[in-house]
Amino acid sequence: MEYAACQVAIAPLRAHPSDKSEMVSQLLFGETVEVQESKDNWKHVVCAWDGYTGWVDSKQLKRLTTSEFDDYAEHQAINLSLVEGLMAADHFIPLTMGAVLPQYDGLRCALGEQSFQFSGPVVTPGQQRLGSEWVVKIARRYLHAPYLWGGRSPFGIDGPGLAQMVFKIAGIRLLRDAAQQVTQGRPIDFMEQCQSGDLAFFDNSKGQITHVGIILPDCHIIHASGKVRVDKLDHFGIFNKELNRYTHQLRIVKRLLPNEPETAVSENEEMKADELTGQGALFG
Repeated sequence: MEYAACQVAIAPLRAHPSDKSEMVSQLLFGETVEVQESKDNWKHVVCAWDGYTGWVDSKQLKRLTTSEFDDYAEHQAINLSLVEGLMAADHFIPLTMGAVLPQYDGLRCALGEQSFQFSGPVVTPGQQRLGSEWVVKIARRYLHAPYLWGGRSPFGIDGPGLAQMVFKIAGIRLLRDAAQQVTQGRPIDFMEQCQSGDLAFFDNSKGQITHVGIILPDCHIIHASGKVRVDKLDHFGIFNKELNRYTHQLRIVKRLLPNEPETAVSENEEMKADELTGQGALFG
């Protein structure tokens, strides 16, 4: 079996082995894949994080040994900065939020034989699963990112990509497409029972799940529609005040986070979440 990791900031994952083919998703630096097939300069891969498949230009991948692939899954950190430079001996790689730092020791990481220095804020597996206030803080970091079909970065992201990346930083594996994500989590029967961090799913006239967003406090939702934005949410769906109409029809709400008491997040709790990054001002 052949394994690899993304060695560029963002690598398109395409439907077919061609630069002209539709981009169905993206790989961020350090994310790993299992190679299924090779064709010319392309690799057909299965993404380790979510099982998603597609074609990647082989020049954007770094081949890994089986032991490296296994080790990277156990020892890594995730970049929390919107964009932060990863410094090699003679060049920088602009890492976006959600990029993976393999074998990160607090100062350096390694991809194959290449070593890098990184001084930005990170989150490690031991710091994840902090609850709804953490999910909301991370989600708001993506505000105003442009909508991009297949995107997973602050430079362009789609609805399920936003949900997946936010929950990835929270330590929860979410599948890639909205129609897949709706199969995960626990259903919430009534809007009155929703809590921040729940996922709201929306369907089209054919009943197909086509959109997803993350519920915020006070009956609002953050989602990617033209850009990552915040709109009102009720039992009908998403109401866009600028357009003065409903833009998405609510189908179901699912919960992946633990149930939380219906109390406001205290200042001390927010400080604890911020302290784990070492840079609380990032999430003000």
